[in-house]
Amino acid sequence: MPLESPPLRALVDNRYAELAAACRAAGVALHDDAGVAERIRRTLAASDFAFETWRAQPALLSPAGLERLRSNADAAARIDALKLPEDEAPTLSALRRFRHAEALRLVFRDVNGLDELPETLSATSVLYEALLETALGWSERTLVARYGQPRSHEGERQRLVVVGFGKLGGAELNFSSDIDLVLAYPHGGQSDGARPLDNGEYFVRLVRQLVRLLNEPTVDGICARVDLRLRPFGNAGRLALSFAAMEQYYQREGRDWERYAWIKARPVAGDRAAGKQLSELLRPFIYRKYLDYTAFAGLREMKALIDAEVARKDLSDNLKLGAGGIREIEFIVQLVQLIRGGREPSLRVRGLLPALAACEARGHIPASRAKVLREAYVFLRRLENRVQMLRDAQTHDVPGDALSRERIAFGLGWPAWELLAEELAKHREIVANEFAAVLMPQGGRGTQAPAADAALWQAACAGTLDAGMMEASGFVPGVEVADALAKLPQGGAVRAMSARSRERLDHLMPQLIAAARTGAAPVPCLLRLCRLTQAVARRSSYLALLEEQPAARKRLATLFAGSTLLAEQVIAQPLLLDDVLDPRIDQLPLKRVDIAAEITRVLATLEEREAEAELERINEFQSSTAFRLGLAFNDGRADAAATARRLAALAESVVGAVTALAERELVAQHGRLPGEGSGFAVLGYGSLGGEELGFASDLDLVFVYDGRRAQAMSDGARPLEGARWYQRLAQRVMNWLTVSTRAGNLYEVDTRLRPDGSKGLLVSSLDAFIAYQQSRAWTWEHQALLRARPVAGDAALGAALGAVRRDVLAAPRDPSRVLAEVSEMRRRWRAERDRSDAALLDLKQGRGALLDIEFALQGLVLAHAARHPALLGVTSNASLLLACRDAGLLDAVQSSALAHAHATFLRRALACTLDARSRIAPRDAELEQLCDGVNAVVAALGFAFA
Repeated sequence: MPLESPPLRALVDNRYAELAAACRAAGVALHDDAGVAERIRRTLAASDFAFETWRAQPALLSPAGLERLRSNADAAARIDALKLPEDEAPTLSALRRFRHAEALRLVFRDVNGLDELPETLSATSVLYEALLETALGWSERTLVARYGQPRSHEGERQRLVVVGFGKLGGAELNFSSDIDLVLAYPHGGQSDGARPLDNGEYFVRLVRQLVRLLNEPTVDGICARVDLRLRPFGNAGRLALSFAAMEQYYQREGRDWERYAWIKARPVAGDRAAGKQLSELLRPFIYRKYLDYTAFAGLREMKALIDAEVARKDLSDNLKLGAGGIREIEFIVQLVQLIRGGREPSLRVRGLLPALAACEARGHIPASRAKVLREAYVFLRRLENRVQMLRDAQTHDVPGDALSRERIAFGLGWPAWELLAEELAKHREIVANEFAAVLMPQGGRGTQAPAADAALWQAACAGTLDAGMMEASGFVPGVEVADALAKLPQGGAVRAMSARSRERLDHLMPQLIAAARTGAAPVPCLLRLCRLTQAVARRSSYLALLEEQPAARKRLATLFAGSTLLAEQVIAQPLLLDDVLDPRIDQLPLKRVDIAAEITRVLATLEEREAEAELERINEFQSSTAFRLGLAFNDGRADAAATARRLAALAESVVGAVTALAERELVAQHGRLPGEGSGFAVLGYGSLGGEELGFASDLDLVFVYDGRRAQAMSDGARPLEGARWYQRLAQRVMNWLTVSTRAGNLYEVDTRLRPDGSKGLLVSSLDAFIAYQQSRAWTWEHQALLRARPVAGDAALGAALGAVRRDVLAAPRDPSRVLAEVSEMRRRWRAERDRSDAALLDLKQGRGALLDIEFALQGLVLAHAARHPALLGVTSNASLLLACRDAGLLDAVQSSALAHAHATFLRRALACTLDARSRIAPRDAELEQLCDGVNAVVAALGFAFA
C-alpha cells in the first residue's frame, strides 16, 4: 500500500480516536488489535460515509458488528431479521439504519479487498432489491387493511410488479445510485375490501407509499433515491399501469431510447412471475425479429441529448456521461444487443460485463476490443464507486480538492492522484475512439456522396434522368440503368415510406451509385442494387445497414458486379445482407462437426419448438452458410475443393436437422416404433456422397429402414404400421427439403438412384436394398454406390449400410469387363449430355473433363477393390485419386495430372455457377492441355471413353 500524506494520516487518526470515544460512551468493546484497526483505518481514509455511520451506530464496531462487516453473505441473508413496526415513523428509521449498516459493509469489504468489483456491484443491487421487497410488503399490508386485496375482474389476486432498470436491472448498481423503477400490475379490477378501490387507483396509492418509505428524507437520511421517470409518458404518466396499457404504449408510442432502457430491465420485487410475463410481452418491442440497424439512429439521438447536457452543465470530466465514459461503453455493447438480440437470444443479457462477454463469444465484438472495453469499464466503475463511497453522494465527478483526490487514489492503491489521473485519461481516450468508430464509421452516415451522384438521384426523383446523363457518369449503356433509377422512386413501396425512411433512402442512393461506378461491371451492379433497394424499401433496417456501414456498401457493390448467383440470392433474401457485412466472415464453421454444432445452436435459439419456425430457421441457416461459402470462394479465401467439401457438409447437416425434425413430428402424431434408434437412415449419393457439392447442386438421396420393424405398430394415439411409418417419414423429409418457405427452399432432391429407380418404393428395407445391390444392380449403379455414404438418421443402421456397401463393392470382378462397361456407360452419357463443340468445353461432360476423371476412378476401384479394400474407405474424387495412387493403380505422374485437372475444372465450374452461367467455358490453352492430359491417362488405363 502507498504511504498516506501527513494531512490524511491526521484525518484518520482523529476519526479513529473519535470512534473509540463513541464506543466507550456506548459501552461497545472496540477490538483494537492491529488487523482490525488497520482495516478500520483504511475504511476511514476512503469514506466519510463510513465514519458517519460508525459514529451513529457504534454497535457496528462491536465483535458482532465487525463479524457482519466481514461476512461474505449479502443483505438478503439478514433482511428477514429486520422486523418493521406498524407505525410509519419507526419503519422509516429502521429501513434507513439497515441500509446504512449494509452499505457500510459494502464499503468495508471493497476498500479492504475482500470483494472484487462484480461482487460489490451485485451485493449493492441485492441490498436494494431486499429493501424494495420489504418496503413493498409493509406498504401492501397497510393498503390491504384499508381497502382489501386488489383482484382482477375474474377474482384473481393482483400484486404490483416492480421492474428495475439501468444498473439495478443489470444487477450492477453503484454505491449511491438512484434506483430507476417502472411499476405495473397484470389486470384491471378492484379491491375486495369494505372501501373498494379501482386497481388503477389502488396501485398508484401503493406506489406512492412505497416511494415514501424509501425516498422520504428523515433525520436518518434517505433509504433509496427512487426515479420513476422511465415510466410510459415520463413524469406526465401514471405511476402504475396495467400490462395491457403498457403493451399498447410501447406498440404505439415507444421510442428508441426506451428500447435501450428495456435491455437491462428485470423484475426486482413484487410479483416476479408476472414480471417475467411482462418482459415476454414487451420483448418484440425491444428485440426485433430481423437484424435492426435502425438502432444507430436511436443511439445518436440519445448521445446528442447527453452531449448537450454535458455541455450545459460542464460535465466533460463526468465518469459516466463525459467522452470516453461509462455510458459510451454501455452504448457500444447495447447497440450490438439491439441489432442482433432478436435473432440471437444469447445476447439478451442484462449486466454490462456478461453482455460484453456474450458479444465477444459470438464474435460481434472482437476479442481485442472486448479486452480494452472490459479493462476500461472495470477501472471506471471502481473509481466511480469510490467517488460515491467517499460521501454517499450521487455523483459521477471526481472531487476537485487535493485531499479528497489523495484519499481516492490511496484507497485504490495508487501512490499519487496524478498517476491515477494519467491512467484514467488513457482509458477514456480508448473508449472515446472505440465509440466514435462504432457511432460514425469512416464513410458512414455522416459522409456526403459526390454532388454529381446526388444530382443523378435528384433527377431520377424529378423524372428528368436520361440515358445520356448516366453514360456521361460512367454507366454505359445508360438506357436500362436510367429507366431503373427513374422507376425506383415511383414504386409503391418507396412512395409509402415514412419521412424518416425516405430521408435515409435519399442519403443512401447517391452512395450506391458511386459504389456501383467503381466496380468491374457498373451497369449490372447498379441494376441489381436498384432491385435490392426496391425489395427492402419497406424494411428500413436494411436501408439503415447500407447507410450506416460503408464496408457493407463496398462489399455489396463488388459482389453485385462479380457474382450473379450471390446477387440474386441477396435480392431474394435481404437477410443475407448481414453476411455481406459480418466482421466474422473469416470465422466460418469449416468442418462437418462445426457446421452441425452451429445448426443445433441456431435451432436452440428459437423461443418455440414449432416445425414451421424451425424449418424457416434451417432455411435461413442454409442460405447464410452457403452464401458465406460463396463469398469465401469468390474472394479467393477458399479453394474449389474446400468449398465443395464444405457445401456437402452443410447439406449433410441440413438433411440431418430436417430428418430429426420430421421424426420428432411423426412421433408426436403416431408414436415410436419399438427398438433402439429410429431404424431409418438417409444415404447421400452423387455430389453429396462424394463431398463435392456445387452451389446449385441437387441432392441424390436414398432412404432405407430396418425391415424387422415393418410389421410392428407405433405406440402413439394414432398408431401406424412400421412400413407406413417409414414411408411417411421419408415423404416428410423429401417434402421439407424441397418446400418453399419465407426463407426460400433448401434443395432440389433426386431419389432416382434408389433400388429399381423411379419405379421402386421411396423407402426400402435394408434386406431389399441388399438383395437389389447383390442381384439386380447394374455396373453403373455400383459406380453410384461408390460415392454413397450415410448422411442422416439412425447411426447403427447407417453403419450397417456402410458394411453392405463395402461387401457389395469388394466382390471380385473381371477388370476387363468392368473397364468395358464403364467405358460404354461413359460414351452413352457423353452422347446424351455433352454440350461441347469446337469452341466451347462442357466442364462436366466434355471429353477429358470432370466426368472422365470420375468414371476412370470408379472403374479402377470396381476392378480392383477386391484386392485393395482400402479403396472403399473414401468417397470423394480427390481422396480416391490418392487412394488409387497409394494402391499402385496410378503412378505419380498420372495422379498429379488428374488431380491438377480435377481441381481446375472444379474451380471453373464453381465460378460459372456463381455467375449463373452453365458450366461451359470457351476453350483456351490451359483447358486444352488439361483435357489432353486426362485423355492420355484414361487411355493408358484401358478405358475407351471417346
